Amino acid sequence: MKETQPASLTIEPIGTTHSPFKQKFGIPRQPGLAKHSLGYIEMHPKYSRPEAFDGIEQFSHLWIEFFFHETASKDWKASVRPPRLGGNKKLGCFATRTNFRPNNIGLSVVKFEKIDISNGKIKLYISGHDLLDQTPIIDIKPYIPYSDIITDASAGLFEEAPSSKLTIEFTDNANLQLQQAATHYPKLKKLIKEVLEQDPRPAYMKEKPNREGFTIRLYNIDIKWTFNDGTITVIELIELN
Repeated sequence: MKETQPASLTIEPIGTTHSPFKQKFGIPRQPGLAKHSLGYIEMHPKYSRPEAFDGIEQFSHLWIEFFFHETASKDWKASVRPPRLGGNKKLGCFATRTNFRPNNIGLSVVKFEKIDISNGKIKLYISGHDLLDQTPIIDIKPYIPYSDIITDASAGLFEEAPSSKLTIEFTDNANLQLQQAATHYPKLKKLIKEVLEQDPRPAYMKEKPNREGFTIRLYNIDIKWTFNDGTITVIELIELN
């Protein structure tokens, strides 16, 4: 008998991400690169059932399946230029983790911090993630080391984790503003360093030694910085209303 496939599939989000990353610019390109990126997933009412999370505390990490909602309206690309390769080399879509995919689905491993069940709501607190704020979550699964760690796996051009040769500095003004923000964001400085160490500049700017006027937004704060001969200097933090 000939096997038939459904013409389409319907996937319903089960939760929504609340993240310090308010814009795509500055988001780490892989999970685990910014260990101080703390956020949480708020489950939608239909899935806010405590019994669905019974036993989750025994796991240190979780697999998160999500939807690339900001690029969902754009068509997929069969070949892309990975930023890791400087934007100069093309690879196939299915040989990369590009967000321009046929079904716009992403997959990340995150550190599980805690679960909060109160007032009829369930929140899963996570860290080390690479999720844009308001990202729809479509599934959550436990990370199981004995099956998920493959010790002899290879990744070709992506074998080694990216190493940063950048120096991150803060002006006196920026340090003062960080001290003032520490009450609400105690790990903000560490998060800023982790994000900037990945050099979030677009690939076409990597050959330019100097540039002023960059801004990344974390939480509700615009962080302004400059790039000069391998040194990134954070000059100002502007808290938004």
